[in-house]
Amino acid sequence: MFCATTESSLRVDPFAPEDLTRDNFLGGAVRLWQPRDGYRAGMDPVLLAASIPAKAGETVLELGCGGGAALACLGVRVPGLTCTGVEIQSAYAALAQRNLDDNGVEGRIHCADVAALPKDVTDRRYHHVIANPPYFEDFRAVAPQSQERAISRSGELPLAKWVEVASRRLRPGGVATFIQRADRLPELMSAFYANLGALELWPIHPRTHRTARLFLLRGRKGRRAAFMSHPPLVLHRGDTHEKDGDSYSETISRVLRTPQSLPFPVQSRSQTKHG
Repeated sequence: MFCATTESSLRVDPFAPEDLTRDNFLGGAVRLWQPRDGYRAGMDPVLLAASIPAKAGETVLELGCGGGAALACLGVRVPGLTCTGVEIQSAYAALAQRNLDDNGVEGRIHCADVAALPKDVTDRRYHHVIANPPYFEDFRAVAPQSQERAISRSGELPLAKWVEVASRRLRPGGVATFIQRADRLPELMSAFYANLGALELWPIHPRTHRTARLFLLRGRKGRRAAFMSHPPLVLHRGDTHEKDGDSYSETISRVLRTPQSLPFPVQSRSQTKHG
């Protein structure tokens, strides 16, 4: 792991063994070291990783990779990828490197700011750039108990900068995929339009009759095509939670419990234009 930042407000000290748990993802196909207190990966990086149409031999860059959950899930699902991560908090960057190594994923994690990437990253172009940026702008964030969790949830770097950096690091025709909260769709969409083409939006609804809370947004570098908004991805069966246990849809259950892909829906551009 390469580290280029030691800002005092960030989590720098390595996690002690007793501060970590090792948790199963993808039904145990991936095992991740995570802090007992602090940022712990949930469903979002798993959905993001499953949606990436990567192939063996390709390269993937994740901006703000945290403890490496998305890269580990993607790398286990698609053996033969070369994964690169950037994470501003050195303790989490070290954890991400450990998680890649322990799960047999080829990759290198750089401890750096997304706005000031190291030369090893800027010298390369990638087939895929993925990101799960902080969900709240600072003025809207409710401060979590731990500083490192707060950094994972809110940040000063605008989404437009995340997208600009992602676009610069893509190869021609490369794909950028972000997951984000629904209330930030206008901001992220504007940034994608300014930097990428062939945009595809996939709203994520908790239940059929509930409004979207998250979305996946994808764009390609140097490509022109009509914008596509796909039918929603619904996480849970039924209108309400009526009994103990999860109520995930069959598709979501497979994605969470196995190294299963979650490809964007197939929809012709002519359908999008002409209905």
